[in-house]
Amino acid sequence: MKLATFTVAGQSRLGKVVGDTVVDLSDVTHSCGGSMRALLENYDTLRDAIAAAEGPTFALSDVTLEAPISDPRKFLAIGMNYQAHADEAAAAGIPIPTSQLWFNKQVTCITGPFATIDVPRAAPDMVDYEAELGVVIGKRCRHVSRDDARSVIAGYLVCNDVTARDWQFRSPTYTLGKSFDTHGPIGPWITTADEVDDPHALTLSLTLNGEERQRSSTSDMIYDIYDQIAYLTQVMTLEPGDVLATGTPAGVGIAENRFMKAGDVVRVTVDGLGFIENRFANEA
Repeated sequence: MKLATFTVAGQSRLGKVVGDTVVDLSDVTHSCGGSMRALLENYDTLRDAIAAAEGPTFALSDVTLEAPISDPRKFLAIGMNYQAHADEAAAAGIPIPTSQLWFNKQVTCITGPFATIDVPRAAPDMVDYEAELGVVIGKRCRHVSRDDARSVIAGYLVCNDVTARDWQFRSPTYTLGKSFDTHGPIGPWITTADEVDDPHALTLSLTLNGEERQRSSTSDMIYDIYDQIAYLTQVMTLEPGDVLATGTPAGVGIAENRFMKAGDVVRVTVDGLGFIENRFANEA
């Protein structure tokens, strides 16, 4: 299934996407209070009712798709996890890590799949894009083995790990440069894990103003998704709704000293999961 958060007539609701429509799940998920995180926490109980729900139904063209989950407890991302991207980073003077390199994107950066992204007043010169496959956790878990990692995944979504490069390199951690408001567009919905046979056999791509800038397969990850979950859960408990951004391939703007400016439009596509498309504008 494709689980979405959408707004119609000024009201945000949970839904499932079927073709070019979205089915309102309010009657089925009333106990969740409109929260996708609560839906995921109770997904095992609600799954059959969600699958059977038939209406009311709206055309996707008549609604606004919001970030599928706006309030995860954690939004984590791994750096330099595609070999070609690690190589281009090394060419820019950034050492290739010898283990998984994780950082936080503060959850206030999350925005919708078609929302406007800020070129921040505090960081107008080096705003960059990063096409990524996002993983949404479905079960509270700790010390998960690689073999069991798939069982804790709720689903997948498309992510753009927007980055203010100057702020990223200003301090020993990447958090500030990764966390400006609006710099975490995700969506367009959560495709549940049962619909993705192999998350390591997906093509992801990014276009800037219609020009392709990134294209790769998730098979090119240095550390695959199951390794990532096993590694993280040695340290922390992952919870339903937590989002993991799994790395970006080569072709980021910093490699060619080409950064975002007002009016630029970036589209990120992951085959089978849909696309997100965001226009950049100067922060008001």
